[in-house]
Amino acid sequence: MSSNLSLAERPAIKLYLDLLERSLTNTLLNAEPDADQDNELRYVGEFIDHYIEGRAISMLPLARFRNIRECMFEIIERQVPGDFIETGVWRGGATIFMRGLLKALDIRDRIVWVADSFRGLPSPDPDKFPVEARAHRGAVMAKSYKHFAVGIDEVRANFRTYGLLDAQVRFLEGWFKDTLPAAPIERLALMRLDGDYYESTMDALVALYDRLSIGGFVIVDDYGEETWTCCRQAVAEFRSSRSITEPLIRVDSKCYFWRRDR
Repeated sequence: MSSNLSLAERPAIKLYLDLLERSLTNTLLNAEPDADQDNELRYVGEFIDHYIEGRAISMLPLARFRNIRECMFEIIERQVPGDFIETGVWRGGATIFMRGLLKALDIRDRIVWVADSFRGLPSPDPDKFPVEARAHRGAVMAKSYKHFAVGIDEVRANFRTYGLLDAQVRFLEGWFKDTLPAAPIERLALMRLDGDYYESTMDALVALYDRLSIGGFVIVDDYGEETWTCCRQAVAEFRSSRSITEPLIRVDSKCYFWRRDR
């Protein structure tokens, strides 16, 4: 009977992935912060307590992990060729989840690419992106979030903790404008962009989109953010320049994605 179930419905796989995402997000015993609550200051405080100062390996809400899972299962079941990449990984949680899913399915011919400066966010141009520059200099981003800087050794150690550091995990260390154009990636099935700012988002789209297979997915983590980033502007300009008309689909209030159909 179980042989008729889809990969996503198989109990052992589902249980492992449920536990993995809750472990990575520190929600096995704790509730995740509510990003859509009305009190912004309260949310920031809860975010810092739960993610920055807590034990979470990822700061993604659970809905975004479910999005990664659904995209990956569709890619695998439809046999969309290519690897998986996240640009901007923090402590590595989303890419650890990607590798865990491949491991659970015994898929050995796809790579998970882990791309980050591993020294935090780049400084935005204050003339071109004043909103980002102000946020970057602000106390929350600089002192509380520490510009999301996590060293590559810590990220490697997190993969190793979950038993998932192997030859199917490859690291791209440096600024995206330097590393992504020449990255030895032949084809992608999923590109998850979490570079926060305009230039980090645009650099990833320009360098990687032509390598994305038809049927593959682009997930933009901060597309719905408006108060501190120009990420949405970068996506809109890139899509317009490439005449991309595939609809953007909402994951939650901040994260959107689309599937490449042509």
